Amino acid sequence: MKICSSWCTKSASTKLLCIMIPFILISIYFAFGNSKNSSFSTSTWFFSSGKNISGDGGGERPELVAVAVNGGADREEAILEDYSFNSSNNFSPLTAEADQEFQEEFQENKKPIITQKNETFNISLEKPHELPSLNETHALPIEPKIKKKLTNLEKLEVKLGKARAAIKEAAMSGNQTDDSDYVPSGPMYWNAKAFHRSYLEMEKEFKVFVYEEGEQPIFHNGPCKSIYAMEGNFIYQMETSKFRTRDPEKAHVFFLPISVTSIVHFIYDRNSREHWNPMKQTLTDYINLVSGKYPYWNRSLGADHFMLACHDWGPEISKAVPELFKNSIRALCNANTSEGFKPSKDVSFPEILLPGGTMNGLIGGPSPSRRSILAFFAGGLHGPIRPILLEHWENKDDDIQVHRYLPKGVLYYGMLRNSKFCLCPSGYEVASPRMVEALYTGCVPILLKDHYVPPFSDVLNWKSFSVEVPVDRIPDLKKILAGISTRQYIRLQRRGKQVRRHFEVNMIPQRYDVFHMILHSVWLRRLNMRLHGLEYL
Repeated sequence: MKICSSWCTKSASTKLLCIMIPFILISIYFAFGNSKNSSFSTSTWFFSSGKNISGDGGGERPELVAVAVNGGADREEAILEDYSFNSSNNFSPLTAEADQEFQEEFQENKKPIITQKNETFNISLEKPHELPSLNETHALPIEPKIKKKLTNLEKLEVKLGKARAAIKEAAMSGNQTDDSDYVPSGPMYWNAKAFHRSYLEMEKEFKVFVYEEGEQPIFHNGPCKSIYAMEGNFIYQMETSKFRTRDPEKAHVFFLPISVTSIVHFIYDRNSREHWNPMKQTLTDYINLVSGKYPYWNRSLGADHFMLACHDWGPEISKAVPELFKNSIRALCNANTSEGFKPSKDVSFPEILLPGGTMNGLIGGPSPSRRSILAFFAGGLHGPIRPILLEHWENKDDDIQVHRYLPKGVLYYGMLRNSKFCLCPSGYEVASPRMVEALYTGCVPILLKDHYVPPFSDVLNWKSFSVEVPVDRIPDLKKILAGISTRQYIRLQRRGKQVRRHFEVNMIPQRYDVFHMILHSVWLRRLNMRLHGLEYL
């Protein structure tokens, strides 16, 4: 009643004002009451792999993931991995192909505004969004970007990355794949399971491009019967191998089919004071030829190229091209660290003498109990170590049979088979076929060398099947060898027979033989290499 009374006593203008006030308040409400919904700006939604968000706010906070940007502000790329709102639903990385439906839906929305600050890119959206249900997995409100097409080299690197992961898993987990031919095991290997997985990955993936340039006899050729026979054998087998690819875009490494032994045989002039120059120039000219014709040498500065040389002069001739010496994989018999051999980059492989060109008649020997000679050596007097050996032991002890020349009627391989230990001293250079001769005949190798990296020592633990004696302990040879118990000796000999397969030369290469072990060592170096200029996310 008071309201009505007051109303009746007001003037006309006051009455009009009272009527208008409710309409003004309603207009203000509709104009500004929902402003917070018309210009909503979300927080950045980036979540690291595997994070969960709890509905009660007690879960882990989402972590900011930086967006990699290459080539300027016009190229954005959001990397999202395994985004989920609960542990049962995973969201795979966004790609235009995998999220076409999301892309079509998003075209109706305004594009995100990307702002840059301290190399971290935050995305704000002008369209309001509601938080997704905790029971559903939703695509993040980010405009997908078509992924850059990988180059052939990047595709190769992706596969190499998978191989690395598989090898690491085998090394860590201890799981080993069955193999009908051979399953590596025992202390002869640094890690038998990792080696086995690496070998299988090599068989599955590894491809080698062999340059066809160059003419015989210097290129695509080599000896097959001399002390340097591994050069010719490997070149021939590589050019006919299943690992060879004719497409350089599919190659992991590039083989330079040069025979240093042939260079020395056909070009070396012993009467010239500058005898190194023509030999080194031959190698330089060849590298210039292939680097000018193909882009691959210049792309990596030779890092994914390899050469193979068994001749003693291989390391010196390789110095003709600085990139070859410093960057390329050099497979060398003369693996001398004092002459620039780098075990992390270069490959040590064995010098193998095949008098008849094959292993026929070279493999096998009697049991340990039928070996009457403690140690044996026969060879010429050259290099710094052999004179020391002969000075102390030549014709001085029936148990330590050391000869410069064998007596008439005594067979070299017969002496190897009758000896428990075979002495393997360096000559002018560290390489020698005597280690493989010992393994072939069941004799335990005794390494008398300085600065030498034994063949395939990235995989093989030589101390488990051979004996290393320092040069300054040569006078104590008999004491050292006599101190090895019968049980220890039998163990060394048995392990040597098991790893012998890795040093066997087959005209048609067999799995795990010397040809494949050389390739595997090259494969390992390529796995450890990351070429300059590639992006690794």
